[in-house]
Amino acid sequence: MEPYFTNDAIVLGMLMLLIAWVFKTSSSDNPKWKKFYTYVPSILLCYFLPGLLNWPLGLVSGEQSQLYFMASRYLLPASLILLCLSIDLKGIINLGPKALIMFFAATVGIVLGGPIAILLISTIAPSVLDIGNGQEVWRGMSTVAGSWIGGGANQASMKEIFEVGDDLFATMIVVDVICANIWTGFLLYGASISKKVDGWLKSDTSSIDDLKRRVENYSASIARNPTTTDLMVILAIGFGGTALAHWGSDLIAPWMETKAAWLERNNLSSLTSGFFWIVVVATTVGVGLSFTKYRSYEGAGASKIGSVFIFVLVATIGMNMNIGEIFDNLGLFSIGITWMLVHVIIMIVVAKIIKAPFFFVAVGSQANVGGAASAPVVASAFSPALAPVGVLLAVLGYALGTYGALMCAQLMESVSP
Repeated sequence: MEPYFTNDAIVLGMLMLLIAWVFKTSSSDNPKWKKFYTYVPSILLCYFLPGLLNWPLGLVSGEQSQLYFMASRYLLPASLILLCLSIDLKGIINLGPKALIMFFAATVGIVLGGPIAILLISTIAPSVLDIGNGQEVWRGMSTVAGSWIGGGANQASMKEIFEVGDDLFATMIVVDVICANIWTGFLLYGASISKKVDGWLKSDTSSIDDLKRRVENYSASIARNPTTTDLMVILAIGFGGTALAHWGSDLIAPWMETKAAWLERNNLSSLTSGFFWIVVVATTVGVGLSFTKYRSYEGAGASKIGSVFIFVLVATIGMNMNIGEIFDNLGLFSIGITWMLVHVIIMIVVAKIIKAPFFFVAVGSQANVGGAASAPVVASAFSPALAPVGVLLAVLGYALGTYGALMCAQLMESVSP
């Protein structure tokens, strides 16, 4: 369906009005709004309301807009740099091994979830597996595994490796995006009730609380009323670092392309992705600057500006969600939802066993399913101080994406009827 508004200047204005409305109402003293936001976190609204503009209202289209590309390529690296500016590496290290355990549990959940979903659906509704113009559904699902464990580059690799037809691939992209977006919505809501979830998990959150406290105390100790010069320097740090990230990507990615055959043989094709190197270089710049005098610009609001960029990114991600597409192919979505449920159950069981905080569950999952674009979003929903944790785990996900997806694909093939 052709959207009513195709001018991105208009669409951006609508998104900003929505975000501002959410922030204004969430900070209102009106008892009704206070009660509403007790149950519905503001970041969740910033995520889902743009989706309603897409479907059912038909006012905008994520596919036809360039705003997500702009936000993910320009605002995301800038926000990573600004959020990493006051990073506490010692505090992150002190988080301990549970963060990595939950990340790998999330990966295992996706690897096992695919074949388990095929087994269950083939038993309950075997006709679902006949979808795909005669192609095996497991081939198409391998591309979802690549995306959920790694990212777009890993997804493309699976398409080529298993010779997935364009029609089936297009359908699987929809399954990937919708299922991942629905789960992201649950995680954003979970962040708002994390204390209750941690109580149920009997989690020890002391290391996370300590990291948040250290960053917040540091921010308070250097806080100042920002001048115009401060704001200009903060923007220069963010977008100057973004320029370095793009420059580094433009140099590294083409060089990696020359090694593409070797990388593919060793299942490292994600290293040819330009976006991967933008994220890596931007994070490196931010961490590097945290050891310099520029760290003091956190007191002038560097992380707040980074958070503004994150919320714009959240809105553009949400705008890409067309829930109406679920009804076009309920069969394949039943596989995707079942797959995601297996992933969630494995993570919750592991978290319960090791008493991991819900933060590790959410970020470990999103670092796999969502990658570098949304893992810091979910992490910052808990606290802006925790955003770098999401970035670091997402980069690890890129590295493991192809290996995990290949393993998942082989298992799905072996259980397919």
